[in-house]
Amino acid sequence: MVTKSDYVDAKDASLDVSVVILTYNGEQHIDAILASLTNQRFDGTYEILVIDSGSTDSTLDLIAKYPSVRLVQIPNSEFGHGKTRNLGAHLAKGRIVAYLTHDATPASDRWLHEITAPFAISDRIVAVMGAQIPRPDAFPLLRYEIKGVFNGFGPGFGTTLFYEDDFIQDEGVRNAVTFYSDVNSAARKDILTGEVPYRDVSYAEDQLLGRDVIAAGYIKAYAPRAAVLHSNEMTVSEYDDRMFEETQGLREVGIDVAMPSIPTVVRMVTTGILKDALRLARDREVGKRRKISGFFLNPAYHVQKWRGVRRGVRSPLKRYGQ
Repeated sequence: MVTKSDYVDAKDASLDVSVVILTYNGEQHIDAILASLTNQRFDGTYEILVIDSGSTDSTLDLIAKYPSVRLVQIPNSEFGHGKTRNLGAHLAKGRIVAYLTHDATPASDRWLHEITAPFAISDRIVAVMGAQIPRPDAFPLLRYEIKGVFNGFGPGFGTTLFYEDDFIQDEGVRNAVTFYSDVNSAARKDILTGEVPYRDVSYAEDQLLGRDVIAAGYIKAYAPRAAVLHSNEMTVSEYDDRMFEETQGLREVGIDVAMPSIPTVVRMVTTGILKDALRLARDREVGKRRKISGFFLNPAYHVQKWRGVRRGVRSPLKRYGQ
């Protein structure tokens, strides 16, 4: 059992970085993640802290292969997206806390350097988001959405900074400026354990953190060279529920999601299918067999996406803690 006596005060942090990974039945990628992390080229001190919330597969056996990894186990009932990340921040021995999910694999041995380098630019930079590269088996809709989202944050060779100013005049711009994903991220420990902690919400805790960081007058950075391989492996039937959860999560944290009309859905589905088919035909990174399956399956993902969004907008919101 973890108690507050296990917490490390920010002023007593003895390492440069703590890499915190939240796991639950993450056997598919955890070995590759830990192998990459133990071989990082990093001019500093760091630890790897895994918080497991009741895995029943081989996750714990795979973690045991790495004796330097610090493992903390909590009951599954105690897990919360924001709550458990806050726990990681309090347990961390590093002055910077880097977060990975159990399906995000660092793309190079310079990942740790790149995800933490922006903090040296200014003390006002308190949170950094890295890039995501879709895995080769990602279905086309997800593959090109991931690429589009992260290409939109700035060129792949530099660091982009986001902050509050009078340019932000509407909610759409604010959502773009505050966007944050903690699949691959880092933040200052003293900020997470003090002024701007994660909020204990059922979903979209990272979007809230991004908003809170900007609202508090700090700067959020995007570090494209700090890339991870990541894309959620989902069947067509699972994608509907995923989009429902995402839509509900955004609404829960105060981000307005408009109900798309049926004509809008038809237009978006048709346009999306055609665009993805063209991208897929030209994509040299995808083999012939995956292209063929993508042409047949991708239309169903587009339908499920908007079905899930409409369900998420229409359904009553769940309660959550602040």
